[in-house]
Amino acid sequence: MQSSPVQKEYDFVIIGSGLGGLACADILAKEGFSVVVLEKNHQIGGHLQVYSRGKSIYDTGVHYVGGLDEGENLHQFFKYLGILDKLKVKRMNDDKFDVIRFDDGSEYPYAQGFENFEKTLASYFPEEKEAIRTYCEKIIETCKRFPLYNLEVSGENYQMDPGVMGLNAYDYIASLTDNVRLRNVLAGSNLLYAGVKHKTPFYVHALIMKSYLSGAYKFIDGGSQIAIQLSKAIRQHGGEIYKHKKVVSANYNDQGEVTEVVLENGDTFKGKQFISNVHPAVTIDIFDQERFLNVYKNRVQGLENSISTFLVHISFFENSFEYLDHNIYQHHIEDVWGGIDYDKETWPQTYFICTPYISKTGKYADSMSIMTYMNASETAEWGGTFSTVAEPGKRDLEYTQFKREKEQKVLARLEQVFPGISKKIKAVHSASPLTFRDYIGNRDGALYGILKDSTSPARAQINTRTRVPNLHLTGQNISLHGILGVTVSAFVTCFSFVDKDKLIQKIKNA
Repeated sequence: MQSSPVQKEYDFVIIGSGLGGLACADILAKEGFSVVVLEKNHQIGGHLQVYSRGKSIYDTGVHYVGGLDEGENLHQFFKYLGILDKLKVKRMNDDKFDVIRFDDGSEYPYAQGFENFEKTLASYFPEEKEAIRTYCEKIIETCKRFPLYNLEVSGENYQMDPGVMGLNAYDYIASLTDNVRLRNVLAGSNLLYAGVKHKTPFYVHALIMKSYLSGAYKFIDGGSQIAIQLSKAIRQHGGEIYKHKKVVSANYNDQGEVTEVVLENGDTFKGKQFISNVHPAVTIDIFDQERFLNVYKNRVQGLENSISTFLVHISFFENSFEYLDHNIYQHHIEDVWGGIDYDKETWPQTYFICTPYISKTGKYADSMSIMTYMNASETAEWGGTFSTVAEPGKRDLEYTQFKREKEQKVLARLEQVFPGISKKIKAVHSASPLTFRDYIGNRDGALYGILKDSTSPARAQINTRTRVPNLHLTGQNISLHGILGVTVSAFVTCFSFVDKDKLIQKIKNA
């Protein structure tokens, strides 16, 4: 009688193939470890996923990226990960990569590079040169306090510095100038981090702003190429990636270590170490609540998530709408922080507009994405339903009707920004907080994970290590969301297994 084959034990089992999980897998596979990535969905990549409808490609989460200029942080990280030269990117407009636009039609461009940024804004606010310069210096000074952001191993511990962690973005910007319009322009792209007036710390604003000022690029033909290139690099180093593998629980040994994870269909994957790229609150559910201290569990499960989003994708008739080499942050209210507590009647009050760069259409845009805030409570009545490509489910006619009504409100607003645009639109579809919840696997479709709060900065800090000795965390809740933040968090997770100094040196030498 034949004995059953011995199941392989991996050095690392990684749950979730968002950027954090893939970057960890790439780093560890390069270092010679055996690695497997398990993804519940039909597509890898988390927020990097794209989908196509009627020959148009749509990004779900990544619309542009910063820090890609030669020698900048993301440039070096991607070089080390072995994907930089394989990515197809297009640099955005040097003199206006983002435009902050108000209801009165006035527009204020963000230019790339601090000098250019300062000079351009000063041309709109000549009496405010000093405030603008001070603002730029504060961003640079703040970013210097984050060693890994500057490819350094050590520095002062910013996490213990209330002057860094407790400084509020709105308050600091307001302290620079009495000019309310300038304050709103400086904070005008706060949709990038779902800014909350009296909570968002200045360091979140600073790290993100500096990143985009250091080389803003769009991905040609969609952001999913990051996930595709990372998965190739992982496999090249012997790593394995499996889709349609939903992890639901874990088995433990007598020492309290995880020995294997259990999939929905009962299959298991054995490992020495486990890394979860899933939201920490959901990770606790998967790995058994009893294994975590109540104080930790209650804190993590009680943390407020950032708001969710309603994302509208439109496709254009051929050669009808020119490609925009910049993004627009449109505010129909004077206070750029106000859109997050929106009034349903006048929604959307604030939103982000971009046109993806598609190589085959060049001068013309193939499509446009409009992203605005939406509370998960608006879709709560359908909260019991679930639908992804991997697990198709049905939502009722009322949900479809709800989405149509919201799409129409967004398009009516868009008509104010681009009169006559409606006639150029071929098709419209949208994604709600439920879509993000189902695909990303968090509880409420939060766009940027756990909300950072300047009034209690330590509360939202999540360590990569957990009480389970061989279970670690990675992803947007560890350091910061976004391509750069999540890449940094992957390196932080891997520092538990790879010599930190040597790894940083390898990144610098890449």
